[in-house]
Amino acid sequence: MGLLDGKRMVITGVLTDASLAYGIAELAQNEGAEVILTGAGRGMRLTERTSRKLPSPAEVFEFDVTRPDHADALRDRLAEKWGTVDGALHAVGFAPEACLGEDLMGATWEDVKVAVEISAFSLKLLADAVAPLMTDGGSIVGLDFDATVAWPAYNWMGVAKAALESTSRYLARELGPSGVRCNLIAAGPIKTVAARSIPGFSKFEDAWDDRAPLGWDVRDSSAVARSTVALLSDWFPATTGSIIHVDGGFHFVGA
Repeated sequence: MGLLDGKRMVITGVLTDASLAYGIAELAQNEGAEVILTGAGRGMRLTERTSRKLPSPAEVFEFDVTRPDHADALRDRLAEKWGTVDGALHAVGFAPEACLGEDLMGATWEDVKVAVEISAFSLKLLADAVAPLMTDGGSIVGLDFDATVAWPAYNWMGVAKAALESTSRYLARELGPSGVRCNLIAAGPIKTVAARSIPGFSKFEDAWDDRAPLGWDVRDSSAVARSTVALLSDWFPATTGSIIHVDGGFHFVGA
């Protein structure tokens, strides 16, 4: 018997089989879940191609988080396909090049608002799509990178992640009476396509294994997948508004 037997899960953020979301979708299926992926724009074809690598090829529904009407369309398609939804993964994030690097002051609001819209407000849009279909309660889990400190080169993406963390808490407060939980996984650095777009990613890579008491392998996302699937399951029925660190313990070590 799997942790997600009989559950219906919506997974965003799968581009390639190196995506964190792919490992989560794969494990969710292995634990008994039915899975639908979402994709958008030019990445849609990549998502569709990658979906065929899963243990059970998954359907891909369009969901562009810069289009509020897509939340309504996704909800309608899910209602038609399944009727109800049990869980959803938010693995969406993007910041324009000007928002990353070592020039915080160089970014304009036009750049920053893109990062905040796609990386933080999109969690609310995903909730718009799935929460009304969680008629027996459910779980929304987002992927995070600890925003309590200032990281080298992360700049406005770090600000967007702070907004994501706050959005998750307010969603947890609002959706809790309906039995819907909202939590985040603050993962350590993993070598993904998204990570390669961050200037100076090697600084994280070099430091993490030395400081994390449990050690850390930037090529192994299995701990993130397992923790996320646990939060999507019924095994955390009274946990909401929380940020679970899956980083080898790096976050609490001072020096």
